[in-house]
Amino acid sequence: MEYLDFELPIKELEEQLEKCVIIGKESDVDVTPTCKEINKKLEQTKKEIYKNLTAWQRVQLSRHPNRPYTLDYIRAICGDTFLELHGDRGFKDDKAMVGGLGKINGQSFMIVGQQKGFNTKTRQYRNFGMANPEGYRKALRLMKMAEKFGIPVLTLVDTPGAYPGLEAEERGQGEAIARNIFEMVRLQVPIITIIVGEGASGGALGIGVGDRVYMLENTWYSVISPESCSSILWKSWEYKERAAEALKLTSSDMKKQKLVDDVIPEPLGGAHYDRETTFKTVAEYITKGYNELKDLSTAELIAQRMDKYSNMGEYKE
Repeated sequence: MEYLDFELPIKELEEQLEKCVIIGKESDVDVTPTCKEINKKLEQTKKEIYKNLTAWQRVQLSRHPNRPYTLDYIRAICGDTFLELHGDRGFKDDKAMVGGLGKINGQSFMIVGQQKGFNTKTRQYRNFGMANPEGYRKALRLMKMAEKFGIPVLTLVDTPGAYPGLEAEERGQGEAIARNIFEMVRLQVPIITIIVGEGASGGALGIGVGDRVYMLENTWYSVISPESCSSILWKSWEYKERAAEALKLTSSDMKKQKLVDDVIPEPLGGAHYDRETTFKTVAEYITKGYNELKDLSTAELIAQRMDKYSNMGEYKE
């Protein structure tokens, strides 16, 4: 397990507990009372830290190297029913955007999401979860296929942003994202979107238009990352914590502003501390969302979706 800076008190206590258990095994001394005391202190420390996280600390948790990624969710929830589909039929297969058919609790879904890597080699292979235009065009191709066969769409968002390289702009990055938003608003099947990690800028919005949009507890969703915001406003990354607070990018902020429909709770410490519970909870929210949408007519579905996004940003003094 890797630890973030603010998790170091937890690391120290876990190391103490481990040493205490080893001493008990290697000697005749009864260390049970000491282990219980350390364990009690460990639980208290975890609650104090994770129940009072700042916006920046939640951003750090969303990027935790042990956190499950899109394919982890797909494999855990869909099992061996998932069939990955490739290519945009125009340029190439973007490895940062994955998609395919899978079953969740007996219901077929077209699943699309950004995939990050878990080590240096796979991060380069997946382009750090930053999709090129062909990635968004692949996503749209799969969503239109789902529409053709009446299959609901599930999107899993986890990206630091769309790839900003020159070649991406040459192939129409902005147009690809805008086209996806335009088409998703009027897609004739239910769309469920879940922010499972980072939800940054247009890169997230390119697959983020949904009838039901959920955020995992320790994720963020914003037009810009705290570091980039800090660089623009203060010409330095040193103010990223201040920027994170100002951006109101946490799941609770998004729910309060009615930009997402609900927050999916995570186990104490984050999704990576108890993956199985996280996968089970996410599957339950997907099923719940689909059950709320499945009986709506196409006209009702699109009308509700358009009303939902038209009403965003209203402000009254």
